[in-house]
Amino acid sequence: MKIIAVHLNYPSRVAQRGRKPAFPSYFLKPPSSIAASGDTIERPLGTELLAYEGEVALIIGRQVRRVSPEAGWAAVSGVTAANDWGVYDLRSVDKGSNLRNKGGDGFTPLGSTIIPTEGLDPAGLRVRTWVNGRITQDDTTADLLFPFGVLIADLSQLITLEPGDVVLTGTPAGSSVAGPGDTVEVEVDVPDGPSSGRLVTHVVEGQIPFAGFGAQPAVDDLQRAEAWGSAEAAGLQPVLSDELRALLNEVAVATLSSELRKRGYPHSSIDGVHPLTPGTRMIGIARTLRFVAHRPDLFTSHGGGYNAQKKAFDSLKTGEVLVIEARGDATAGTVGDVLALRAHTLGAAGVITDGAVRDSAAVADIGLPVFAQGTHPSVLGRRHVPWEVDATITCGGATVQPGDILVGDDDGVVVIPPHLLDEVARAAAEQEAQDAWVAARVAEGNPVDGLFPPNAAWLARYQSEKRNQS
Repeated sequence: MKIIAVHLNYPSRVAQRGRKPAFPSYFLKPPSSIAASGDTIERPLGTELLAYEGEVALIIGRQVRRVSPEAGWAAVSGVTAANDWGVYDLRSVDKGSNLRNKGGDGFTPLGSTIIPTEGLDPAGLRVRTWVNGRITQDDTTADLLFPFGVLIADLSQLITLEPGDVVLTGTPAGSSVAGPGDTVEVEVDVPDGPSSGRLVTHVVEGQIPFAGFGAQPAVDDLQRAEAWGSAEAAGLQPVLSDELRALLNEVAVATLSSELRKRGYPHSSIDGVHPLTPGTRMIGIARTLRFVAHRPDLFTSHGGGYNAQKKAFDSLKTGEVLVIEARGDATAGTVGDVLALRAHTLGAAGVITDGAVRDSAAVADIGLPVFAQGTHPSVLGRRHVPWEVDATITCGGATVQPGDILVGDDDGVVVIPPHLLDEVARAAAEQEAQDAWVAARVAEGNPVDGLFPPNAAWLARYQSEKRNQS
């Protein structure tokens, strides 16, 4: 018997994670991890991030090898509820394989009733999770990235699936942390139809500490945010706090660029972009959109309808900046007035493109901060195909990842990795205070030699005056 699990499959989870896989990826769970409804699961002693993931489990009913997606679904004899438990504290050394963090005894509860697949629509299932009676996950299989038949067919290209094998099909948004004393329930059903019943797991505290050999539990705020579902849910301070935002609002992009260069980030500026409206200032958190060069067949498959560009703009949240990779090609528009209005209505902090803006006067009137390489009257189909949302991109020569911090002014835009934000913002504020003091000394008639930058004597005088003012 094999248990094969899929990493990402639900659009809601993809949006939460900030990355969208092009193909399914998998990991194995040992048969010894299987548990039944009503069993307990231990949160290992010394860990804090035991997370549940309600899922639809597929039960393979016959041997399959190299089958089509249609035949893949036909090979599934039943579906039931599953809970793909994991301990984020143990991800550091095997995050890809997930063996230690998801393979523990009791970490794969299944059941309690198997729903036969005869006459069942694989896109018509619902999965829900409750923690202590409160619903935390509620989604359907209607728009999975990788439908069930595709998963079976894909796996069967290299692996013989046998009767009794289990395929866990991914979890929707809402997965979070459970602790000792919590009861977690998962149900898979057809609304107003057959149900797996509730799969019940009780969480208890482990009593045996980890031995001194092997990797020890380790967590950081990134793991906490991923386990809980967000930084806010984990009780963490937001990366772009009100205090840091206020600091950033008082410093120039040029100063931030200088501070990043000091720390080994000389390519932090998005080159070639300028504000559509002079005097614009922008601060926000990155979301990303990538265009590829126009090709007729790709534009036919990806350019029309509710494409990646429209999805990106429709999903923006307050304070986010959409950064567009257009390969530096400003010979066709990448954003126009309607999409800019949509971003503004949703509370977005701005749009950055290393391509062009069309309807530039109308876009400027909307009041949304927009930074672009230029303007052009043509629609994007002349040069671009909307391709991918929330991936790592290159815009104006700078790498941008979802979650990076963007700051823009008349000099351009700088990209700040989140882990450097606090340090860089405070250093930039201090540098600007020092620069203002130096400028005042120059205005008094002092030569710049030894003053800009200040030598030891001038620096001592600056620090003395600063202390006296505080």
